[in-house]
Amino acid sequence: MTALSHAMETWNYFNYFTEIEEYFWKKRGAHLLVSPLDWAVMETWQTAGVPLDAVLKGIDRAFESYQRSRRGAGKPLKNLAYCTDAVLEAAEEQVQAATGSAKPGRTQASPTFPIEELRRYLAANAAKVAAAVAAIGEPRELVSVLSSVQKSLEGAATLLDTPGGADLEDLERRLTILDDKVHAALATHTSEDFLVRVRREMDAQLAAYRRTMKPAQLVMVEKQYLQKQLLDHFRLPRLSLFYFS
Repeated sequence: MTALSHAMETWNYFNYFTEIEEYFWKKRGAHLLVSPLDWAVMETWQTAGVPLDAVLKGIDRAFESYQRSRRGAGKPLKNLAYCTDAVLEAAEEQVQAATGSAKPGRTQASPTFPIEELRRYLAANAAKVAAAVAAIGEPRELVSVLSSVQKSLEGAATLLDTPGGADLEDLERRLTILDDKVHAALATHTSEDFLVRVRREMDAQLAAYRRTMKPAQLVMVEKQYLQKQLLDHFRLPRLSLFYFS
């Protein structure tokens, strides 16, 4: 089984986030929308390959710890960021428990990829990029990059028609490159005032967790937060196949 097939089978982006959201809501006892910071934290777990069951176990532990603390006296746990250490600890325990447990010769069936749905996914994302280009207008440098990304998305559909089967690993490489281009262009050509405002909001939400989060975790959360806010602002989609559901 290829690396992409394994990743696509292990992770379903939409379900991963939804399961965590709903579980966190139940633990909090309130059905509230998760914050941009919560989404950034979940993306760091998804990117790091933290299994869903490890996330849920870590959330349980974090709530137990919080309720025993002074802060937990009559106050609900507000952010997933508080759960970061417990989630990563649960993930590390799972890896250690699984070490040496894999059986030689064990194989897993590769998932069946619905080619027509993938084709619609690419077309829908190309249309969203085109709509963003029309709405932005200026600066020209950003419009130029996004127009190029749109054309690349439209051309990527030809990879699904490869004789002998679509090369999805190569498609994913191309989409990841396009995602990187979009992120770089937005960070470079978005107004400084908007970026300052987003960073101010981010710093305010992260203030309570900076001392407890490891530097690498903090850097990743900040990166994911900024990327999500920029994409949402310009109404641009994620392009990688990891966001295909």
